[in-house]
Amino acid sequence: MLSNHNILVIGGDERYVEVIQQLKSNGVKIQVCGFEKLPQQMDVLHTTLENVDFRKLDAILLPVSGTNEQGKIELAPFSKNDLLLTEQMIKQTPEHCTIYTGISGSFLDWLAKRTGRTLVRLFKRDDMAILNSIPTAEGTLEIAMRETDTMIHGSNVLVLGFGRVGVTVAHLFQNVGAYVGVSSRKASDLARCTEMRMSPVKFEDLFNEVDSYDLIINTIPHQVIDSQILAFINSSTLIIDLASAPGGVDFKKAQEKGIKAIHALGLPGKVAPKSAGRLISDVFIDLLKP
Repeated sequence: MLSNHNILVIGGDERYVEVIQQLKSNGVKIQVCGFEKLPQQMDVLHTTLENVDFRKLDAILLPVSGTNEQGKIELAPFSKNDLLLTEQMIKQTPEHCTIYTGISGSFLDWLAKRTGRTLVRLFKRDDMAILNSIPTAEGTLEIAMRETDTMIHGSNVLVLGFGRVGVTVAHLFQNVGAYVGVSSRKASDLARCTEMRMSPVKFEDLFNEVDSYDLIINTIPHQVIDSQILAFINSSTLIIDLASAPGGVDFKKAQEKGIKAIHALGLPGKVAPKSAGRLISDVFIDLLKP
C-alpha cells in the first residue's frame, strides 16, 4: 500500500506541485523541502534538510534536473535557499530507500554507488521520455510560432536526431503542414522517416542541406551544430536546441554569425506544468507500487 511509503520531495518546479498533489491523493506520506514560496498553501509537511529524519525515508524524489556536480539543487523556484544533498544524508537512509531523479550527473551516480542506494533516472525510461516528449514538442511549436514571422505551415523544418523526442517533434511539425527533414546517423531512423513521408538527411550531408531550412530543431545531446555547420546556415534560420545542457549548438558562434539560437530547456514545466506533472506522478506512483 502506498500509505506505507514515507517520501521526501526536494525542490522542483511547477510540475512538482501536481506531483505532490497526486502523491497525497494516493495516501503517500510526504515531506517537502524547498517549497516555502508556493503561491498556494499545500497540506503537506514542510521541512528543511537539516530537520529531516532520513532514517525513516522509503524514497527521495529530486527535481527533474537532479543536482549539479557538487550536490547542489539549483533553480528551485519555490525555495528560499539553495539545497545541498550530501553523502551523510543518504547514508542515514534505510538500505531500501530509493533515489528518484529526472536526469543524473556524475555526483548522483557517485552518490548512489558510494552509499549502495538505488538511483532511478525517470527520464531514462522509455515510457517517461515518450510521454514527456509531447509537451516538449508543443512547447517547441509555440517557440517557433513566436520567434518567426512566417507560418509554420509550408516552412522547411529540419529535426536533428530521431529518438524519443525527435520522433514526436517531427511528427507534430509535419501535422501542422511543415515540410520536415530528419537527420540521423542511424540508417534505420532514416528509413523510418522515409516511411513517415519525411525527408531523410544523412549526417555527412548536413553541410549541403542546412541552408535550405527555415527552422532547425536539435535533439542530440552533444554539439552537432558547430562552427563548421553554422558556416552553411542562413542568418534568417531559427535554431531551437532541445538537448540537455550544455546543448548541441555552438551558441557563441551562432550569435557571432547573427543566427538566432534558443536553448529551450525544461519546456514541459514551462508550457504545461500540470499535465507534465501528472505524467511524472503517474510513472512515479507505478514505480512505488509493490
